[in-house]
Amino acid sequence: MSIKRKRRFHAEVATSSLSDIMFFLLLFFLIISTLANPNVIKMTLPKAQANEKTNKQFISLSVTEDKQFYIDKELVTFEALESTLMYKMNAQKDQTVVVRIPFNLQVQDLVDVLQIGVRNNLKFVIATSPK
Repeated sequence: MSIKRKRRFHAEVATSSLSDIMFFLLLFFLIISTLANPNVIKMTLPKAQANEKTNKQFISLSVTEDKQFYIDKELVTFEALESTLMYKMNAQKDQTVVVRIPFNLQVQDLVDVLQIGVRNNLKFVIATSPK
């Protein structure tokens, strides 16, 4: 009579290194999330008492203090501003243009930008910072 031994193979997963991997992934995503800023162009916005946030997609139009114009972080001359805006608006319908302009720029500069929206029947919103 033969004696059968019970030899079973037990699969094991070494989990000692998984905690190290998770720690490094957490650090990586924390560092990357602090660096990811949608508005790279830094400027001091005008202050307002009531601010509303938009959930819609928007096109960002930034004007720096030295009157350089950026559409979604892309440098554009003032002469090409209208055609570039119309191209972006035709690509994605029903969008709002968020105008980010420094508080110390002249009112005429803001009016010049807003007249482009009036001529082309665009929705313009002026970005402000909370008071």
